[in-house]
Amino acid sequence: MLWQLFWSFLKIGFVSFGGGYAMIPLIESEVIRHGWIPVRDLAHIVSVSGMSPGPIATNIATMVGYRTLGIPGAVVSTLGITMPSFMIVLLLSIFLYRLNHIDWFESVFYGLRPVVVSLIFFAGIRYGMINGIVPAWEWPFIAYAAIFAVSLILLIKFRIHPLLLLLSSGFTGILLFS
Repeated sequence: MLWQLFWSFLKIGFVSFGGGYAMIPLIESEVIRHGWIPVRDLAHIVSVSGMSPGPIATNIATMVGYRTLGIPGAVVSTLGITMPSFMIVLLLSIFLYRLNHIDWFESVFYGLRPVVVSLIFFAGIRYGMINGIVPAWEWPFIAYAAIFAVSLILLIKFRIHPLLLLLSSGFTGILLFS
């Protein structure tokens, strides 16, 4: 079972781009496939991991490993999820300086951005629905989606400062949900 935890989180670490939030759907898939913990418990782990200091994917892996096999499970899960990043950064740092100004290389990373955003969006909606926070196609969800869409348009098209968007979205939420 230790090997299974290590291997699963190692695979997730190798195939994931975009940070911890983009890894959440992959972690969920592995947890469900192996039946390590109930999905509802995973949603709580994701919430606590987001509030805890450190990278969220590492926190999730550590907590899933701990819930599955105690301290040895936490250690191998943490090593599994962090080892790929360490190895990739080490290897890329050797070559990145030489490839820094090649157009196709920069284009690859620009192409990955929409995929990462969609994975993060999917994870947020999925966990919101599991916990009953985001009921499908009811008033709150439509309002959340509208705030998101308007903020995205203002950010991309009009280049509004993100802090201003956060404040205005917060005030909009107060007006709509108070």
